[in-house]
Amino acid sequence: MENEVEKDTVGGARVSAARTRRPAGPRLDLAPWARRRIGAVERKHLLAGEFGAAARLSPKALRLYAEQGVLVPASVDPATGYRYYAADQLPRARLIGRLRALGLPLARVGYLADLTPAARELELRGWLRAQRELLDERAALIEAHGPAVDVALVGGVALRDVPATKVLCRSRRVDSGALPELVGTAERDIRAHLRASGLPGDGARLVHFHDLVTPDSDGLVEVAVAYDGSVEPVGDLHIRLVAAHTEAYLPVPVEYTELPLILRVYDALEAWIDARPDLTCTGHPYEIYPGTRALFDVAYPIAH
Repeated sequence: MENEVEKDTVGGARVSAARTRRPAGPRLDLAPWARRRIGAVERKHLLAGEFGAAARLSPKALRLYAEQGVLVPASVDPATGYRYYAADQLPRARLIGRLRALGLPLARVGYLADLTPAARELELRGWLRAQRELLDERAALIEAHGPAVDVALVGGVALRDVPATKVLCRSRRVDSGALPELVGTAERDIRAHLRASGLPGDGARLVHFHDLVTPDSDGLVEVAVAYDGSVEPVGDLHIRLVAAHTEAYLPVPVEYTELPLILRVYDALEAWIDARPDLTCTGHPYEIYPGTRALFDVAYPIAH
Protein backbone atom coordinates (compact mmCIF):
# COMPACT_ATOMS: atom_id res chain seq x y z
CA MET A 1 0.00 0.00 0.00
CA GLU A 2 1.56 3.31 -1.10
CA ASN A 3 0.02 5.66 1.50
CA GLU A 4 -0.75 4.88 5.08
CA VAL A 5 -2.98 6.99 7.42
CA GLU A 6 -1.50 7.53 10.87
CA LYS A 7 -3.89 8.68 13.57
CA ASP A 8 -3.05 10.67 16.67
CA THR A 9 -4.87 12.70 19.27
CA VAL A 10 -3.97 16.33 19.88
CA GLY A 11 -6.04 18.31 22.37
CA GLY A 12 -8.75 15.69 22.28
CA ALA A 13 -9.18 15.97 18.51
CA ARG A 14 -8.44 13.16 16.17
CA VAL A 15 -5.86 14.18 13.57
CA SER A 16 -4.77 12.11 10.62
CA ALA A 17 -1.64 12.64 8.55
CA ALA A 18 -0.48 10.91 5.45
CA ARG A 19 3.04 9.54 5.34
CA THR A 20 4.43 8.59 2.00
CA ARG A 21 6.66 5.61 1.83
CA ARG A 22 9.41 6.04 -0.83
CA PRO A 23 10.34 2.94 -2.73
CA ALA A 24 13.78 1.57 -2.05
CA GLY A 25 16.28 2.49 -4.75
CA PRO A 26 20.02 2.75 -5.45
CA ARG A 27 22.07 5.01 -3.14
CA LEU A 28 23.27 8.29 -4.70
CA ASP A 29 27.05 8.09 -5.04
CA LEU A 30 28.85 11.28 -6.14
CA ALA A 31 31.82 11.20 -8.43
CA PRO A 32 35.16 11.93 -6.69
CA TRP A 33 35.44 15.37 -8.26
CA ALA A 34 31.91 16.22 -7.07
CA ARG A 35 32.68 15.09 -3.53
CA ARG A 36 35.79 17.30 -3.56
CA ARG A 37 33.73 20.26 -4.72
CA ILE A 38 31.17 19.72 -2.00
CA GLY A 39 33.95 19.31 0.51
CA ALA A 40 35.57 22.55 -0.65
CA VAL A 41 32.29 24.37 -0.09
CA GLU A 42 31.84 22.82 3.33
CA ARG A 43 35.31 23.72 4.59
CA LYS A 44 37.12 27.00 4.15
CA HIS A 45 40.62 25.67 3.48
CA LEU A 46 42.34 23.06 1.32
CA LEU A 47 45.17 20.80 2.36
CA ALA A 48 48.47 21.53 0.63
CA GLY A 49 48.14 18.45 -1.58
CA GLU A 50 44.65 19.39 -2.73
CA PHE A 51 45.64 23.01 -3.27
CA GLY A 52 48.76 22.02 -5.22
CA ALA A 53 46.74 19.73 -7.47
CA ALA A 54 44.22 22.48 -8.20
CA ALA A 55 46.99 25.02 -8.86
CA ARG A 56 49.19 22.53 -10.76
CA LEU A 57 52.08 23.12 -8.35
CA SER A 58 54.24 20.40 -6.83
CA PRO A 59 54.63 19.97 -3.06
CA LYS A 60 58.26 21.07 -3.42
CA ALA A 61 57.22 24.26 -5.21
CA LEU A 62 54.59 25.05 -2.57
CA ARG A 63 57.13 24.60 0.22
CA LEU A 64 59.62 26.86 -1.56
CA TYR A 65 57.03 29.56 -2.23
CA ALA A 66 55.92 29.44 1.40
CA GLU A 67 59.52 29.71 2.68
CA GLN A 68 60.21 32.67 0.40
CA GLY A 69 56.99 34.44 1.34
CA VAL A 70 55.64 34.40 -2.21
CA LEU A 71 52.65 32.15 -1.46
CA VAL A 72 52.07 31.78 2.28
CA PRO A 73 49.52 29.23 3.60
CA ALA A 74 46.35 30.67 5.06
CA SER A 75 46.97 28.64 8.22
CA VAL A 76 49.27 25.96 9.62
CA ASP A 77 48.11 23.38 12.13
CA PRO A 78 50.49 23.78 15.11
CA ALA A 79 50.00 20.17 16.17
CA THR A 80 50.56 18.43 12.82
CA GLY A 81 52.36 21.07 10.77
CA TYR A 82 49.81 20.61 7.99
CA ARG A 83 49.53 23.64 5.72
CA TYR A 84 46.12 24.86 4.64
CA TYR A 85 45.37 27.22 1.77
CA ALA A 86 42.26 29.25 1.03
CA ALA A 87 40.44 28.63 -2.23
CA ASP A 88 40.78 32.30 -3.15
CA GLN A 89 44.59 31.84 -3.21
CA LEU A 90 44.33 29.65 -6.32
CA PRO A 91 44.47 32.49 -8.91
CA ARG A 92 47.69 33.82 -7.35
CA ALA A 93 49.18 30.33 -7.19
CA ARG A 94 48.46 29.69 -10.86
CA LEU A 95 49.88 33.10 -11.80
CA ILE A 96 53.08 32.35 -9.87
CA GLY A 97 53.41 29.05 -11.72
CA ARG A 98 53.11 30.78 -15.10
CA LEU A 99 55.64 33.47 -14.18
CA ARG A 100 58.12 30.87 -12.96
CA ALA A 101 57.74 29.07 -16.28
CA LEU A 102 59.25 32.18 -17.90
CA GLY A 103 62.45 31.60 -15.96
CA LEU A 104 61.99 34.67 -13.77
CA PRO A 105 63.72 34.77 -10.36
CA LEU A 106 61.39 34.03 -7.47
CA ALA A 107 61.83 37.49 -5.93
CA ARG A 108 60.73 39.12 -9.19
CA VAL A 109 57.82 36.68 -9.47
CA GLY A 110 56.60 37.80 -6.06
CA TYR A 111 56.91 41.45 -7.06
CA LEU A 112 54.98 40.89 -10.28
CA ALA A 113 52.28 38.86 -8.57
CA ASP A 114 51.57 41.81 -6.26
CA LEU A 115 51.00 44.24 -9.15
CA THR A 116 47.72 45.08 -10.82
CA PRO A 117 47.15 43.23 -14.11
CA ALA A 118 47.84 46.40 -16.13
CA ALA A 119 51.07 47.18 -14.27
CA ARG A 120 52.18 43.56 -14.53
CA GLU A 121 51.67 43.58 -18.29
CA LEU A 122 53.85 46.69 -18.64
CA GLU A 123 56.60 45.11 -16.54
CA LEU A 124 56.50 41.87 -18.52
CA ARG A 125 56.62 43.68 -21.86
CA GLY A 126 59.70 45.58 -20.67
CA TRP A 127 61.31 42.33 -19.52
CA LEU A 128 60.53 40.74 -22.88
CA ARG A 129 62.21 43.61 -24.77
CA ALA A 130 65.30 43.21 -22.60
CA GLN A 131 65.36 39.47 -23.30
CA ARG A 132 65.13 40.08 -27.04
CA GLU A 133 68.00 42.58 -26.87
CA LEU A 134 70.08 40.09 -24.92
CA LEU A 135 69.41 37.38 -27.50
CA ASP A 136 70.37 39.80 -30.30
CA GLU A 137 73.65 40.59 -28.53
CA ARG A 138 74.43 36.91 -28.09
CA ALA A 139 73.57 36.19 -31.71
CA ALA A 140 75.89 39.01 -32.78
CA LEU A 141 78.70 37.57 -30.63
CA ILE A 142 78.25 34.18 -32.28
CA GLU A 143 78.34 35.79 -35.72
CA ALA A 144 81.44 37.78 -34.77
CA HIS A 145 83.22 34.66 -33.60
CA GLY A 146 82.93 33.24 -37.09
CA PRO A 147 84.08 29.83 -38.27
CA ALA A 148 87.78 30.79 -38.31
CA VAL A 149 90.26 33.60 -37.69
CA ASP A 150 90.11 36.39 -40.27
CA VAL A 151 93.23 35.85 -42.41
CA ALA A 152 93.16 39.42 -43.75
CA LEU A 153 93.27 40.81 -40.21
CA VAL A 154 96.10 38.48 -39.20
CA GLY A 155 98.11 39.80 -42.12
CA GLY A 156 97.98 43.31 -40.66
CA VAL A 157 99.72 42.47 -37.38
CA ALA A 158 103.21 43.92 -36.83
CA LEU A 159 105.80 44.42 -34.07
CA ARG A 160 107.24 47.65 -32.67
CA ASP A 161 109.32 48.78 -29.71
CA VAL A 162 107.71 51.13 -27.21
CA PRO A 163 109.86 53.42 -25.02
CA ALA A 164 109.21 53.83 -21.29
CA THR A 165 106.26 56.16 -20.84
CA LYS A 166 104.62 57.99 -17.94
CA VAL A 167 100.81 57.94 -17.93
CA LEU A 168 98.13 59.60 -15.84
CA CYS A 169 95.29 57.11 -15.28
CA ARG A 170 91.83 56.39 -13.94
CA SER A 171 90.68 52.81 -13.28
CA ARG A 172 87.13 51.53 -12.87
CA ARG A 173 85.14 48.31 -13.16
CA VAL A 174 82.55 48.64 -15.95
CA ASP A 175 80.60 46.53 -18.43
CA SER A 176 80.63 47.30 -22.14
CA GLY A 177 77.53 49.49 -21.83
CA ALA A 178 79.27 51.86 -19.39
CA LEU A 179 82.64 51.75 -21.16
CA PRO A 180 82.14 54.75 -23.54
CA GLU A 181 81.18 57.04 -20.66
CA LEU A 182 84.18 55.95 -18.59
CA VAL A 183 86.59 56.51 -21.49
CA GLY A 184 85.11 59.89 -22.38
CA THR A 185 84.95 61.38 -18.88
CA ALA A 186 88.31 59.94 -17.81
CA GLU A 187 90.11 61.33 -20.88
CA ARG A 188 88.51 64.74 -20.38
CA ASP A 189 89.46 64.89 -16.67
CA ILE A 190 93.00 63.62 -17.27
CA ARG A 191 93.77 66.10 -20.07
CA ALA A 192 92.24 68.95 -18.04
CA HIS A 193 94.48 68.13 -15.07
CA LEU A 194 97.58 67.88 -17.28
CA ARG A 195 96.84 71.29 -18.80
CA ALA A 196 96.16 72.79 -15.36
CA SER A 197 99.63 71.52 -14.39
CA GLY A 198 101.24 73.42 -17.28
CA LEU A 199 101.61 70.41 -19.60
CA PRO A 200 100.27 70.12 -23.16
CA GLY A 201 97.96 67.21 -22.31
CA ASP A 202 98.00 66.03 -25.91
CA GLY A 203 99.56 62.57 -25.45
CA ALA A 204 98.14 59.33 -26.80
CA ARG A 205 95.17 57.82 -25.03
CA LEU A 206 95.57 54.22 -23.85
CA VAL A 207 92.70 51.99 -22.72
CA HIS A 208 93.95 48.92 -20.85
CA PHE A 209 91.60 45.95 -20.38
CA HIS A 210 92.63 44.01 -17.30
CA ASP A 211 89.54 41.74 -17.56
CA LEU A 212 87.06 40.67 -20.21
CA VAL A 213 84.38 43.36 -20.62
CA THR A 214 81.04 42.29 -22.12
CA PRO A 215 77.38 43.37 -21.83
CA ASP A 216 76.91 40.73 -19.10
CA SER A 217 80.21 41.04 -17.24
CA ASP A 218 82.11 44.01 -15.89
CA GLY A 219 85.89 44.17 -15.77
CA LEU A 220 88.69 46.43 -14.63
CA VAL A 221 89.49 49.07 -17.26
CA GLU A 222 92.26 51.68 -17.06
CA VAL A 223 92.07 54.86 -19.14
CA ALA A 224 95.45 56.61 -19.43
CA VAL A 225 97.05 59.54 -21.23
CA ALA A 226 100.78 59.60 -21.89
CA TYR A 227 102.71 62.72 -20.88
CA ASP A 228 106.20 64.18 -20.39
CA GLY A 229 107.03 66.42 -17.45
CA SER A 230 105.86 66.57 -13.85
CA VAL A 231 102.34 66.33 -12.49
CA GLU A 232 100.78 65.49 -9.12
CA PRO A 233 98.06 62.86 -8.77
CA VAL A 234 94.64 64.21 -7.74
CA GLY A 235 91.43 62.48 -6.65
CA ASP A 236 91.18 59.09 -8.35
CA LEU A 237 93.78 60.03 -11.00
CA HIS A 238 97.04 58.18 -10.42
CA ILE A 239 100.44 58.06 -12.12
CA ARG A 240 101.99 54.91 -13.56
CA LEU A 241 105.24 54.22 -15.38
CA VAL A 242 104.87 51.92 -18.38
CA ALA A 243 108.20 50.13 -18.81
CA ALA A 244 109.86 49.92 -22.22
CA HIS A 245 108.61 46.88 -24.10
CA THR A 246 107.82 45.34 -27.47
CA GLU A 247 104.23 45.14 -28.62
CA ALA A 248 102.36 43.24 -31.29
CA TYR A 249 99.76 45.60 -32.70
CA LEU A 250 97.01 45.67 -35.27
CA PRO A 251 95.47 48.86 -36.73
CA VAL A 252 91.69 48.39 -36.57
CA PRO A 253 89.82 48.73 -39.87
CA VAL A 254 86.91 51.14 -39.62
CA GLU A 255 84.29 48.41 -40.05
CA TYR A 256 85.70 46.50 -37.04
CA THR A 257 85.75 49.32 -34.48
CA GLU A 258 82.53 48.38 -32.64
CA LEU A 259 81.29 45.34 -30.76
CA PRO A 260 80.94 42.57 -31.68
CA LEU A 261 83.32 42.75 -34.71
CA ILE A 262 86.12 44.28 -32.62
CA LEU A 263 86.43 40.82 -31.04
CA ARG A 264 87.70 39.50 -34.38
CA VAL A 265 90.58 41.97 -34.16
CA TYR A 266 91.57 40.57 -30.78
CA ASP A 267 91.22 37.01 -32.10
CA ALA A 268 93.48 37.79 -35.08
CA LEU A 269 96.13 39.38 -32.88
CA GLU A 270 96.10 36.47 -30.44
CA ALA A 271 96.26 33.93 -33.28
CA TRP A 272 99.25 35.76 -34.78
CA ILE A 273 101.12 35.66 -31.44
CA ASP A 274 100.16 32.03 -30.72
CA ALA A 275 101.50 30.95 -34.12
CA ARG A 276 105.02 32.18 -33.22
CA PRO A 277 106.79 29.99 -30.65
CA ASP A 278 109.50 32.62 -30.15
CA LEU A 279 106.95 35.18 -28.86
CA THR A 280 105.19 35.22 -25.51
CA CYS A 281 102.34 37.48 -24.49
CA THR A 282 103.36 39.21 -21.23
CA GLY A 283 100.29 41.22 -20.28
CA HIS A 284 96.72 42.28 -20.90
CA PRO A 285 95.64 43.95 -24.17
CA TYR A 286 95.18 47.68 -24.68
CA GLU A 287 93.93 50.10 -27.30
CA ILE A 288 95.96 53.07 -28.50
CA TYR A 289 94.32 56.28 -29.77
CA PRO A 290 95.05 57.54 -32.37
CA GLY A 291 96.07 54.41 -34.23
CA THR A 292 98.46 53.77 -37.11
CA ARG A 293 96.51 55.20 -40.05
CA ALA A 294 93.40 54.05 -38.16
CA LEU A 295 91.09 55.30 -35.43
CA PHE A 296 92.95 53.08 -32.97
CA ASP A 297 95.32 50.12 -32.70
CA VAL A 298 94.88 47.01 -30.55
CA ALA A 299 98.10 45.77 -28.97
CA TYR A 300 99.56 43.13 -26.66
CA PRO A 301 102.93 43.44 -24.87
CA ILE A 302 105.16 40.56 -25.89
CA ALA A 303 108.61 39.19 -25.13
CA HIS A 304 110.96 37.45 -27.54
